[in-house]
Formats: sequence, structure tokens, C-alpha cells
Amino acid sequence: MALSDLLYPDNPKRRQELIHLHQELLDCMSTNFRATNELAGVLNEHLGCTITHIQMRESSTVKENCDIIIQAMSEIQHQVQKIDSDMKEKLEPVLYQKLYDIKEPELEKIAIAHKVFSIVLGEVTSTAGMVAIKILGSNLITLTVSKLISLLAQIGASVLGGISITILGLGIEMILHAILGAMERNQLLAAVRSYEKHLAEFKAASEKYQRAIREVTSLVRQQVS
Repeated sequence: MALSDLLYPDNPKRRQELIHLHQELLDCMSTNFRATNELAGVLNEHLGCTITHIQMRESSTVKENCDIIIQAMSEIQHQVQKIDSDMKEKLEPVLYQKLYDIKEPELEKIAIAHKVFSIVLGEVTSTAGMVAIKILGSNLITLTVSKLISLLAQIGASVLGGISITILGLGIEMILHAILGAMERNQLLAAVRSYEKHLAEFKAASEKYQRAIREVTSLVRQQVS
């Protein structure tokens, strides 16, 4: 038993909490990688985007993986904004406003969007208009992605950012050493609280992001079937 555990008997419990929280963070990040790739796939296939798929790097740190997701999400934002600009350029102002009018029938909006994509891209899938309206008309890009980018940047800049995502296989002492070195009780508590704060916000934002993507992809699958 480490000397710090003799001095602070609750340390072993805190260490286990820290390991559990670290694994939760990595699981959440991994899910966001998959969700981002799923959204990129839909945008690439149906709206003519060119978003590169991303992969979680096990040899890299939490911050480096946060940066990978941030870059992909920023590219999604950029390309969706371009889609909106194309809509605004090709449509009469009245028709463009209809796309964002909650009182307008969705089928009419989809038909308008599909017409624009037929002009911009030439040949498009039958679901192009539906995907465009679902993404432009929701807060997926304007709010949900922006919130996640902000949280990922915070996590990357925190004490968690420098931790390798593969560290779980190295054992408890190595995990603790990598996080804060030789910890005393107050440091260990601070690390646990930092994880808890970031993880709670990150999980909540991630769930909204993943739910929004599921809505888009499920509609696409229904159209195909």
C-alpha cells in the first residue's frame, strides 16, 4: 500500500472513481467519433460534401483526439453554411424564407431544397432535399455542434488533455502518475471533480448531438427502404 493511502484512507476509492470517469470520457468520445462519421457520410452521399472521416487515435492524448473531432465538426459547420449560402443565392427571397418558416409544410420545403441541389449538383439523390431541410431547419449545426466544440476545447485545455487514451491498460499507478504524478488527497479530489464536471456537460451535449444525427440517418434509411 502506498504511503499516501495510509495517510489518506479514502484514496483507493478516489483512484477507482478516477479510472471509471476516464473510461466514461473515452467511451463518450468514441461514440462521438462514430456519430460524426455517420453525419459526414450522409452529407457526402446526399449533399455533395467532401468531409473526411475521422478515427480515434489510441496512441494520442485526449486533447489530440478532441482536436480531431473539433476539426471534423468545424468542417461540417463550414459545409452546411455553404449549403445555406447556395440556397440563398439560387432562390428568390420569398422561397428562401419558406425554408425556415415553421408554418410552411415540410414537403414543400423539401421540394424547394431538392430543386436547388439539382441545379447546384446536377444529379442528386431523392433524399437530398429532405436531408438539407432536416439539417438546416434544426439546431444541430447552429447550437448542438457549437456547444460540443466548446466543451471539447475545454476538455483539451484542462488537466485531462494531456492523458493518453490508451493509459487504461497500464494499471492504476501509471494512470495516476500520468494525470497528476504523486497525488495527495486534495489533488486526487480535485482531479475527480474536474472529470465529473467536464464529463457531465460533455455527456449531455453528446447525447443531443447523437440524437439529432439519429433523426437524420433514420429518415434517410426510411427513404431508401
